[in-house]
Amino acid sequence: MGELVECHSGFTYADRPVALTWEGQHLEITRILAEWRTPGIKHFRVRTSDDREFKLAYSQITDEWQIVQP
Repeated sequence: MGELVECHSGFTYADRPVALTWEGQHLEITRILAEWRTPGIKHFRVRTSDDREFKLAYSQITDEWQIVQP
């Protein structure tokens, strides 16, 4: 299975990510360090419970998440 992002959705989908699966590990997101938008994409820089940082991007056009470990 590939990388997955679990998110909280309020008024819109993908308001904020709460967990992700990376290389088979389920990681809780403990902190959102930054959040920004570009046309059609929501970006997040997050810290997980094991103190790793990831960049997440959600494409509203394709309805897909991308995970990058910096």
